[in-house]
Amino acid sequence: HNHSHKHAEETSEKNLFITMTLNFLITIAEVIGGIISGSLSLISDAMHNFSDGIAIIISYIAMRLSRRPKTTKYTFGLKRAEIIAAIVNASTLIIIGFFLIKEAIERFANPSPITGSLMLIVAVVGLIGNIAGTLLLKKGSKNNINIRAAYFHLLSDAISSVAVIIGAVFIIFYKIYWIDPILTILISLYILKMTYQIVKESVDILMMSNPKEIDLNEIKTIVEEITGVLNIHHIHLWKLNDNE
Repeated sequence: HNHSHKHAEETSEKNLFITMTLNFLITIAEVIGGIISGSLSLISDAMHNFSDGIAIIISYIAMRLSRRPKTTKYTFGLKRAEIIAAIVNASTLIIIGFFLIKEAIERFANPSPITGSLMLIVAVVGLIGNIAGTLLLKKGSKNNINIRAAYFHLLSDAISSVAVIIGAVFIIFYKIYWIDPILTILISLYILKMTYQIVKESVDILMMSNPKEIDLNEIKTIVEEITGVLNIHHIHLWKLNDNE
């Protein structure tokens, strides 16, 4: 069992590394394509891909750190490193999200022509890369919450690429350039929503909040049913990381 578990972890780590490389290559391609074609939605999708790459790095580091033995200094181990990294990562993404929304509003006031064909090609490349990433992480996501989070990041990114492809088609055939800033705002709002959830959950963990899936009153009732226990009070319950 230990051998198969270790093999599964090694496979997951390898797949995470491949997916991370794919994400950063897609990011570079989309940033260059977005600048040349003039598509802001392509650049916002690139930022989404970049965030996924960072999320995968965090997942990879977390897997490595979780194997480190506890010490007399770090009696719980280094389980919260991923939580701190998640807050830093999410905070950066919130700044990027607001910046892209500001740029999109300015683009509404001063619309500029966009090369739809290049936008379409780059978005299709991004979609293929994201689908490959989701397939690589699908198996590992069933038993590991870290990989599951990265898997859903990539799945949402694939949907984002589809939105950019639709925008490119409208630009090529109907010359509707205002669809680009609209898609930029929608993708940015989606990123802000996702990052807000990450920040909220991470802050709750760092502030040692009670895990919402566990009822303290139920614990109190169960313990007080034990013979000899008259009362239980001052119950302390918190999470070390997102799943412990």
